[in-house]
Amino acid sequence: MKRKVAVVGLGIGRAHIDEGYSKLPAQWEVAAICDLDAARLAEVGDAFGIARRTSSFADVLGMTDIDVVDICTPPSLHREQLLAAMASGKHVIGEKPFVTSLAEMDAIEAAAAAARGTVMPIFQYRWGDGFRRALRVVRAGLAGKPYTATVETAWRRDKDYYDIAWHGTWAIERGGCLLGHAIHSHDMMQELMGDALSVYAHVATRVNPIETEDCAAATLRMASGAVVALAATLGSASEISRMRLHFENVTFESSTEPYAPGNEPWQILPRNAAAKEAIGALLADHASYPIRFEGQLRAYGEALDAGEGPPVTLRDARRSLELITALYGSVASGVPQALPMAPTHRGYRDWRPGAQP
Repeated sequence: MKRKVAVVGLGIGRAHIDEGYSKLPAQWEVAAICDLDAARLAEVGDAFGIARRTSSFADVLGMTDIDVVDICTPPSLHREQLLAAMASGKHVIGEKPFVTSLAEMDAIEAAAAAARGTVMPIFQYRWGDGFRRALRVVRAGLAGKPYTATVETAWRRDKDYYDIAWHGTWAIERGGCLLGHAIHSHDMMQELMGDALSVYAHVATRVNPIETEDCAAATLRMASGAVVALAATLGSASEISRMRLHFENVTFESSTEPYAPGNEPWQILPRNAAAKEAIGALLADHASYPIRFEGQLRAYGEALDAGEGPPVTLRDARRSLELITALYGSVASGVPQALPMAPTHRGYRDWRPGAQP
């Protein structure tokens, strides 16, 4: 079934159109776009032949032919826009970070339980054959006990990135490299290694004169007992994303492509001949799938057609926000933070520095 979508926010929203919807014409039609920047609205509309253009989010919610609202606005706007879109009866997609506190997540989950449409967070890095093969091995139980992992997000953001006024601000972006950049690889790590149980983190601002962190390191103890090291910077001369994950029966090494680390080539290194044979048999019929936004939006359309839940869930978004809250909570307190977070935690309603409990 072909569905009509309205994309709200044409920064990362333009990539949703270019990499996703425009490649899936049998599933999706971008019928409307919304942005406060008139020049960007015109440029994107002209580039993709989208006639219906508005600067009013309320206009979008009133469009009776729109099936899905795709919210790609700055993070501080997400909660209210997600709630309004759900109340309109439409399906809803939300960019990362899905919302900006666990308290906001509570409100979203309560509204979604009563909503007519489905709600899907964006985690497009999960779509890539390397990651999908590794995940299949883990879910089949062939990887065995998880031991350790290292996750690196080494990107570069220079002055031109921060010329966009809300980038690097606590008020609107709500975080730095941990929230807006490394969040994808950290999501992929937890999808493979399971949930985090305890987090200890350090951050620094060393690359650009901004409010938020642009360098970070953290150690995690996972619910399984495994231990994980995270490192992120926005000052790398050479941009990479990289994961190395060690399990009882296999080691996974990701590609280093910075903005699609789920892509091939991934190395799947079995511990012994028996593990190699079992993994080889499992993956013998592995089928390729589109990457990034094309992959996630195709999977979402297929799920809607089948009457199933979305391929990324509110539980996935909550797990990501739990980790973010714990990371910033550790920075603020100087001590490890336990997960899951209780509503009484000082960062539950607002993880920003100086926020009141």
